[in-house]
Amino acid sequence: MLEITVHRIKGECPVYKEGDKIVVDDPEILLEETDALCTHALSTILHYTTILERNWCPVELGLTKENDPENAYMQCVDPGEPYTNGGTVIFKCRRIER
Repeated sequence: MLEITVHRIKGECPVYKEGDKIVVDDPEILLEETDALCTHALSTILHYTTILERNWCPVELGLTKENDPENAYMQCVDPGEPYTNGGTVIFKCRRIER
């Protein structure tokens, strides 16, 4: 199971605020534990969820540095100012056990 947290926002995001969470239990997004969903962010997040749930390897995937192997970092595709009115959201993903 993965917990994906809004780590940082560069600019203004109309969907997320820092600390919001998305919880994924492949193949399901647990909506009752998820604060918000954005289609711009899902295109990036869903690209990695299956492999991260089965083979936690964020260093090998280039999603973190060797000194932080417990977290994977991703960002939404909105470039933010000066190109759009939105903002870029940085997500921090970690594996959780239940």
